[in-house]
Amino acid sequence: MTDGEAIGMRGQPKVERLYLDFDSFFASAEQHFNADLRGRPLGVVPLDSPHTSCIAVSREAKARGVRSGASVRAARAVIPDMVFVIARHDAYVRLHKRILEVIGSILPVAHVRSIDEVVCHLSPSEAAQGRALAERIKAALAQAFSPALTCSIGMAPTELLAKVGAEMNKPDGFALIEAQRLPDCLSHLDLYDLPGISKGIGARLAAAGVRDIGGLWRLAPKRARQIWGNVEGERFWNEFHGVHAERPETKKSMYGHGRVLPRDARTPEKVEACARQLLLSAARRLRRDNLRATELTLGFRSGRGPEDAQWSWRDTFPAARDDRTFTRALSKGLGEARRSLRFSPHAVSVMLHGLVTDADITGDLFGGALDEGADDISREKWEKVSDLMDSLRQTHGAKALSFGAQEEILGGYVGAKIAFGRIPDEADFSDAPTVDEDTQFLSH
Repeated sequence: MTDGEAIGMRGQPKVERLYLDFDSFFASAEQHFNADLRGRPLGVVPLDSPHTSCIAVSREAKARGVRSGASVRAARAVIPDMVFVIARHDAYVRLHKRILEVIGSILPVAHVRSIDEVVCHLSPSEAAQGRALAERIKAALAQAFSPALTCSIGMAPTELLAKVGAEMNKPDGFALIEAQRLPDCLSHLDLYDLPGISKGIGARLAAAGVRDIGGLWRLAPKRARQIWGNVEGERFWNEFHGVHAERPETKKSMYGHGRVLPRDARTPEKVEACARQLLLSAARRLRRDNLRATELTLGFRSGRGPEDAQWSWRDTFPAARDDRTFTRALSKGLGEARRSLRFSPHAVSVMLHGLVTDADITGDLFGGALDEGADDISREKWEKVSDLMDSLRQTHGAKALSFGAQEEILGGYVGAKIAFGRIPDEADFSDAPTVDEDTQFLSH
């Protein structure tokens, strides 16, 4: 083991998790697609506008001081020759699926944590291979794709420690963390380098006198639970000490989308059109999962910071899955926003929640009208209309038909953007243009 990348010495076969994290994935993907972009400082932006910000930057840009989240203008002030490309979420999802196939040819993928992070469970013989196994995975990826698409790999007793290892030597790094060398092998890290230590948890730890890795290690598990305020503190303590912490399977609680609005899309008409498109995309996802919603929340923000103004509105209705019910509820919310909103929204979000299945509903599900004063078209018929529209859009494209006027939303990919922990389905890209992976859209 050299250069501090391999931590610990081989002993008992206690390493059981491998965490693979791609380096600057969106930017590396674009450099993979287009060899002319390799080695150049690159920013990936959501739309072609001088007022937008980078959702990812290449390692070359990071090396020269530009980080993800930097505005185009700020990035150009640091790197005048920086190149910008418009994000193509559908291309990244297709690449992600091909990547999983390559990794799976060497190790079964146990969990997909995000578009660029996966977890593999290791047998004792696999764990004993250490760096050699990581190099096999990297070599297979390089052969299947290109040298531009690199990853960092961590191996450790638990997923949390393996993730820490994957982040320790980026880019294209490797770290092996073994239990007998804990916590000394992590002593050079800041508490905020550990997954699960947010600013809020960090402040609580500091208030409890915990300011470094050693202090965190010495915490009692019950004390960790008190600081976190729930069982997650004890789960973190176990994972941090090399003991697996089982987590119950999470249950879907809502379907929704948000959008930061570019400056030229903040007029009331464009804001409302964006809200409708976000709602309809969320409704299609809800129907694909055979669920119904009983609540809708509409939200606006004046900016991105925690101190920025926020406004929200909520409506409830009988369990529904059809666009007519949802758009009627949204129209009420937009009407209230026109009356009471006191700032120009920079971001909009629409959420469908209060989720139920057909089995959860008692009584006459399809009896009666949607609401008082509604026409005599039953909810069942409107659900069939929504299902038919979903099918036609899937077969003939997003512009085949729409519920209401079709609006072109700046930035595209309405409801199909990649978010942490969520990878869109192929069906989510019905609104997205079909783009060849070798085609680049350079901004400015």
